[in-house]
Amino acid sequence: MSTWTVEQKPGFATTVNVDLKGSFYVLLRSDAHWDNPDSDRRLMKKHLELAKKRNAAVLDFGDLFCAMQGKYDRRSSKDKVLPEHQTGRYLDRLVDTAVDWHAPYAHLWAGQYFGNHETSILAHHETCLITRFADGLRQKTGSAVPVVGYSGFVKFSFRGVKAYSAVLWGIHGYGGGGPVTKDMIQRARQQQYVDADIYVSGHTHDQFTTPDMRVKLSSKGRIEVKRTTYIKLPSYKDEYKQGQGGYHVEKGRPPKPVGAMWLRFYYQHSVKNHNRLKWEVLEALK
Repeated sequence: MSTWTVEQKPGFATTVNVDLKGSFYVLLRSDAHWDNPDSDRRLMKKHLELAKKRNAAVLDFGDLFCAMQGKYDRRSSKDKVLPEHQTGRYLDRLVDTAVDWHAPYAHLWAGQYFGNHETSILAHHETCLITRFADGLRQKTGSAVPVVGYSGFVKFSFRGVKAYSAVLWGIHGYGGGGPVTKDMIQRARQQQYVDADIYVSGHTHDQFTTPDMRVKLSSKGRIEVKRTTYIKLPSYKDEYKQGQGGYHVEKGRPPKPVGAMWLRFYYQHSVKNHNRLKWEVLEALK
């Protein structure tokens, strides 16, 4: 089983150092909306338990909290508040209960991104749910939870027969996606201004993976063809259900996939007796 550590320095990418043996898994998740009754906590727990068994790293790309049921939120609905959050200290209870629920998995967290739900709370209520969540887990478990930002880099550095690395760039996402384009337009725009091996985003609750090829010159003037991977993450929240009603249905929005994705790194043995770093993207099944 691969072992790993994570380090974070101001001005540098969050770095995951891996002693790669066999496979190294990363659970990629976004838009958990953990406090929403429509979110599938059973599936979240199933994926996190498997991550623990695999000693996998977890990257969460924001909207961990839904947090829309506060006193001054026009979107609030009493039907969307769990019993443990029906209190005058609504935002405090969101953080406290989230810390308790996620504590068994805190040591797996390699990076926590902001989502638009968290930045909205920060803008309107002057409290940061993400940093409070990370601080709460550190105080409760002793495990540091790196807070990346709304977007940011995570570098995977692999130790073995030869040193390899892979650079992941993630962003929570923005815009509305669309039933036809499914956020492919924003995908193309992001790849124009960011150079990475792996790109990840969430926000629109869509799910797809696309490979892209790039041509470059090495530092020695050698022509190289580089493969990159773009990963769009689904949500754990099912807003459509049976399509009988609700805001999502009334706006003509379709059912969305529910779940997360696995990123698996491994060495491939080549004919020249050299190991090459490879990765693949797998659906985290129900």
